Amino acid sequence: MAAIRDYYETLGVTRESTDAEIKKAYRKLALKFHPDKNKDDPSAAEKFKEAAEAYEVLSDKEKRRVYDQFGHDGLKGRGFNAGGVDPRDIFESIFGRGGGMGGMGGIFEEFFGGGGGGGTRPRQGSHLRVSVSIPLADSFSGTERTIGLKRNETCETCNGNGARPGTSRKTCSGCGGRGRVQRQQGFFMMESACPQCSGAGSIIEEPCIECHGQGALPQSVDISVRIPQGIQDGSQLRVAGEGEPGDNGGPRGDLFCVIHVEEHSLFTRDGDDLICRLPVHYSQVALGAEVDVPTLEGTVSIKIPAGTQSGKILRLRGKGMPSVYGRSKGDMLVRIAVETPRKLTSRQKELLTELAETEGNGSSTPEHKSFLDKVRDLFD
Repeated sequence: MAAIRDYYETLGVTRESTDAEIKKAYRKLALKFHPDKNKDDPSAAEKFKEAAEAYEVLSDKEKRRVYDQFGHDGLKGRGFNAGGVDPRDIFESIFGRGGGMGGMGGIFEEFFGGGGGGGTRPRQGSHLRVSVSIPLADSFSGTERTIGLKRNETCETCNGNGARPGTSRKTCSGCGGRGRVQRQQGFFMMESACPQCSGAGSIIEEPCIECHGQGALPQSVDISVRIPQGIQDGSQLRVAGEGEPGDNGGPRGDLFCVIHVEEHSLFTRDGDDLICRLPVHYSQVALGAEVDVPTLEGTVSIKIPAGTQSGKILRLRGKGMPSVYGRSKGDMLVRIAVETPRKLTSRQKELLTELAETEGNGSSTPEHKSFLDKVRDLFD
């Protein structure tokens, strides 16, 4: 079995490269090795796929973190299937609608001309993108959201044809139905969309009175989206076939949902771990205590050893966030914060004064004694 290339090497970037630099490197390789522009080079398709796979990992913060720490094996252990990456999806998420591997569309039509299919070939509809905000608790358990959006729907009056019922579209005389025209510019033959039919390849002489020749009408729709447990802030979910309708019988585009996980009042997320700051009394850390700690599954009891210092982190294993790549869970990291009382009763002042008198030799506070010794050494 051939060794899998390092993803950074594949894109020609370093481990210190920024997200923008990684995206720029992928764009360059995708344009260079796209199979539709390298039909005489069988290796181009493989290089195109390798670049997409590398970008899929390095453009995702969590996957990149796992890859940097554990390499390819770490990704496999978290459910990532390198062979399952569709380079067309990656390409279209960067460059927009373009028909993927079979039709260059989008940016390639702008710079290189059409894919030879003519103006009436089926084309996939445009992708849509929405933002969805969820609380941390929903990220923990997974949830389902109904998303309301406005998108174009095929006109029922003309069935998306754009022409008034009983009439038909006429082949464009300017391009002969190809949708594109060529012109000489110096030594190069340039190709662009036909100005007469705007690249459609045909002209509507009698537009549909309902959609005015557009073939579609804007409508409000509700889309149900399943959000998996453990999803990270900024993650993107793809809902296939819920974008804009295609042209000339082409499939719908996709709907991309960008997930924003709201901040929590008690917990901060670090990967799959949760961090909770736990305020405690001086007596609890000095003498030791057993206290209740909140988690997203309810409260659990934790023992604070006698002599615990402020800032100490106690770990509750398996009480963090579930991993979106598997069945494992992160930990709850409880950060101890000793709270100084703002107001004291007379009795409390009396007891603390007595305690202060016994701390003079520093036997119970070795870190404080060590600090004072270092200060004296500094000025001796």
